[in-house]
Amino acid sequence: MDETVQKFLRNAGPVLCVDIGSGTQDALLARPGLEGENWPRFVLPAPARLTAQRIRELTLLRRNIWLYGGNMGGGFTQAIKEHLAAGLAVFSTAPATRGIHDSEDVVRALGVTISANCPENCVPVFLTDYAPDFWAGILRLAGLPQPHLVLAAAQDHGFHVYNNRQGRMRGWSDLLTASADPTSWIHAAPPPSLTRMQALHEKTGGPVADTGTSALLGALCDPAVLERSFRQGLTIVNVGNGHTVAALLYQGKVRGIYEHHTGMRTREQLLEDLEQFRKHWLPAEAVQASGGHGTAFGPACEEAGGYAPTFITGPKRALLEGCGTFLAPHGDMMLAGCFGLLWGWAHRQAK
Repeated sequence: MDETVQKFLRNAGPVLCVDIGSGTQDALLARPGLEGENWPRFVLPAPARLTAQRIRELTLLRRNIWLYGGNMGGGFTQAIKEHLAAGLAVFSTAPATRGIHDSEDVVRALGVTISANCPENCVPVFLTDYAPDFWAGILRLAGLPQPHLVLAAAQDHGFHVYNNRQGRMRGWSDLLTASADPTSWIHAAPPPSLTRMQALHEKTGGPVADTGTSALLGALCDPAVLERSFRQGLTIVNVGNGHTVAALLYQGKVRGIYEHHTGMRTREQLLEDLEQFRKHWLPAEAVQASGGHGTAFGPACEEAGGYAPTFITGPKRALLEGCGTFLAPHGDMMLAGCFGLLWGWAHRQAK
């Protein structure tokens, strides 16, 4: 890591960076005085996957469940549907329903009953993206120090009762309009509309960002990538387990954002999307028509060129093998988002 990050760590102490995706939650304990390669790291199942596993266990045991806690990733919704289909009851507090859908009416339509308290003969299931006791315990068992700061990322559609995809792209557009500098896309305190990030921030007490932002910053923390962006426009692609996010980058600034569901694009379709995206010829409506989130563009920048150099990261990056340079910050591709959070926050604080 560069001197800006090392100076930040000397002042801040140990920093836990957690990047929460749909498949995994990746964590990095950045420690002052150690090289980045020697920082402890973890790649664990995503909290939503663990929640789904718990619900399926209770389905097999024929137990009714009560969801409580707060908003989190919604990767457990299919397990809820299976539980209900098995003839078992699902109750939930109002805050916990946000992990299923922003609209309580939609949640009720699934068959979930809203209940502030746990009914008799129900097993409570706690919902959270970040559990402080879990991380305190795992670090203690590993003989590691407790963090003085937690930086965390999770994908947040924002509060949109009807159309999450359009709402999410409006969020990207708002960020681009406010600032093209992605280090400014880390929230010291998230806005009220970002309900999942708000719940995450309440648990960590630290800055939060979208996983698309953390992946982009992970690419930028590679000095060769950042330096090259000052010579020509680049395309950064993060092929995640659930979502693919691409960014047009020039002089360290974002000029465009593309987002689609990874499982809904073949290699050929994704390459065609990226080709049109680089030319600013891919409208958000066309991406949404194929099931994706869309595109958002900043002002056109002729001197950036065609954004042909492409840098690829993400657990599903094999989908684009041979179509660009694979990135692995500090030798660890799965921790790109964690390194990006740290690099981005440190450089933001130094401005």
